[in-house]
Amino acid sequence: MFQYDFMTNAVIAGAIVSILCPIIGLFIVLRRNSMLGDTLSHSSFAGVAIGLVMGINPILSSFIFTSLCAIVIESLRGYFKKYAELVMSIVLTLSLGIAIILISSGKTTAKVNSILFGSILTISSQDLLIISIVGIICLIVLAIIYNKLIYVIFDEEGAKTAGISVKLINYLFTILVGATISLSIQIMGILVISSMMIVPVATAMQLKKNFSKTLLFSVLFGFIDIMLGLILSYYADSAPGGTIAVASVIILILILIIKNIRKRNKI
Repeated sequence: MFQYDFMTNAVIAGAIVSILCPIIGLFIVLRRNSMLGDTLSHSSFAGVAIGLVMGINPILSSFIFTSLCAIVIESLRGYFKKYAELVMSIVLTLSLGIAIILISSGKTTAKVNSILFGSILTISSQDLLIISIVGIICLIVLAIIYNKLIYVIFDEEGAKTAGISVKLINYLFTILVGATISLSIQIMGILVISSMMIVPVATAMQLKKNFSKTLLFSVLFGFIDIMLGLILSYYADSAPGGTIAVASVIILILILIIKNIRKRNKI
């Protein structure tokens, strides 16, 4: 399997994504803002389409466009405090509209399937370099704002009182979400990217651990989900995104079954 460069590239890229997605996903879950992932994943679709039409790297164009959408969402969130979902719906609609217009032009049709469902064959050495650089930058930024981000998520008003720039932290986090989604496109596919942020976290939460341990288990389950999905997709010749999504849900179900068995044995 690893005699092929594309498979090696996919595994390395998958390892980076498997670390980023669950970490970002845990904070999304704690913020009770799962729709953010769906909105920005659709924004990345438009970003990729723009890149394909303009002849630039789709990961780079997706990152730029998704980051802009993330900034717009965070900027408008203050104007719709009681109806924050409206902002996301507006951005999602705009992004889908742009993507459909560009794809229907016929200039991007050949790569639509790989965008929607993921394709390990499309990950080049250049893509891997971009994924590695942006991924490392995201992890560094996340490490820098980690403590402040936790404070903001659990007590935003208290964070303001403590002198933390809540707006800046929210902007940075939203951009990190957009960057993570952009990096995951070629492996996961747009249709199931957000699931990779949520399902490993949901699995880790079943273990009833503290925050730091839940974070570690989320990354562990994310890594298992993506590696298992990539290996199965290679041998089954199936779309990696769908295979990873199914694998993640199966693992969640197994954890739930084990949890219930242990609960019954205690009784």
